[in-house]
Amino acid sequence: MMNQKSVDLGSGKVSKLLFSLALPTITSQIVNMLYNLVDRIYIGHMKPVDTVGALALTGVGVCLPIIMIISAFAALVGMGGAPRASIQEGRGDPEGSQRIMGNSFTLLVITAVVLTVVFQNFAEPLLLTFGASGNTIGYALDYLKIYTMGTLFVQVTLGMNAYITAQGFTTVSMKTVLIGAGLNTLLDPIFIFGFGLGVRGAALATILSQAVSAAWVLRFLTGPKTKWRLRREDLRPRPKVFLPCLALGLSPFIMQSTESLIAVCFNSSLLKYGGDLAVGAMTVLTSMMQFAMMPLQGLTQGCQPIISYNFGARNARRVKDAFACLLKSCVVYSAVLWAAVQLFPRVFVQIFNNTPELVDYAAWALRIYMGTTCLFGVQIACQQTFVALGNAKTSLFLAVLRKIILLIPLIYILPNFFADKTFAVFLAEPAADFLAVTATASMFAVQFKRSMAELEGSAEK
Repeated sequence: MMNQKSVDLGSGKVSKLLFSLALPTITSQIVNMLYNLVDRIYIGHMKPVDTVGALALTGVGVCLPIIMIISAFAALVGMGGAPRASIQEGRGDPEGSQRIMGNSFTLLVITAVVLTVVFQNFAEPLLLTFGASGNTIGYALDYLKIYTMGTLFVQVTLGMNAYITAQGFTTVSMKTVLIGAGLNTLLDPIFIFGFGLGVRGAALATILSQAVSAAWVLRFLTGPKTKWRLRREDLRPRPKVFLPCLALGLSPFIMQSTESLIAVCFNSSLLKYGGDLAVGAMTVLTSMMQFAMMPLQGLTQGCQPIISYNFGARNARRVKDAFACLLKSCVVYSAVLWAAVQLFPRVFVQIFNNTPELVDYAAWALRIYMGTTCLFGVQIACQQTFVALGNAKTSLFLAVLRKIILLIPLIYILPNFFADKTFAVFLAEPAADFLAVTATASMFAVQFKRSMAELEGSAEK
């Protein structure tokens, strides 16, 4: 049985503490990808693969923007509130931490109800906007109509699990993901092939698995081992409690929710220049980008409690040490992933589909799309440290910069300068990443130094 004790965030060697927190969180992030990736893997191999499998994969792929919107709202509340709660605990105010968590739970429930109503009623026009065609809309609707019925489970699982991680119970938060993803992997082939439900079976397996994970999270946060208990008296929303959390959560919210807007831009442009094949390749590319992001997010989420707690406790040295270790880890991972993709792109593509035409096209596109992934560790380490420090304004600006100010315009600008229009569309991603990393590193070098100087000055008083 896994150890369910919390760790001491204020003492011990920072590097050892970081990896003790990050490794379970990274495992959670990687396993969490299985929810959607396993669906796509099984769906992509539906028979006959060259027709049904490829079209079904593309249909489920255009559902991804809506799935990411649902996850983004969980991040808005969970990843915005959890650092605030950690900072309050560092200041010696665990009651404040519990109030933040209780308010967050209420907001997650309200959000889930609203999102369910919206997506159930406007699924078809949204999917057509996100790149579905006449050939793929049926598969997309079959999947999304069932998936969105489980929105409440997704919100509770993702949003509240952040509070388990923030307390230092990383093995417990890892169990949340392992239980759900393991169940989903087991149920997918049964529902898709055994019961002959196809894409509807994949969606049903996912929401049943998320329901089990949500029950696990609530059981722990109302049980005897948690430090911050989910209590009835903390559920009433109080603006002075939840508004600062939402402000801090805007950065991860924009990072995830704008993926939907970006998917619209990418898919509409690719459908225009390359047809269903290019949109299908984009499904593989976004899956690989998830693979790139999830472990990095696991590292930053593992480091967040250390930075936030010690920032609240005014321990500048531990904050600096934690960031330095985080940055090195993110850069090493990004470099290894970049090298693997550039050397063996077909291996990654064939995980999702074996259709020769799609494999050839997606392998070519993948090298372009992830051309600057080796630099992305710098971007996410710096940006998420701003979140951990409670710096809502800068983290929000950096999120807007990369996705909205840079990437979206480049998707439409670059094709004007290249004969190969689809090449130009895929090139927009690495071009935006390079510019965003440069800006982020420059801003972080100045603002982090200033924040630490202020922290050291206040600690001496």
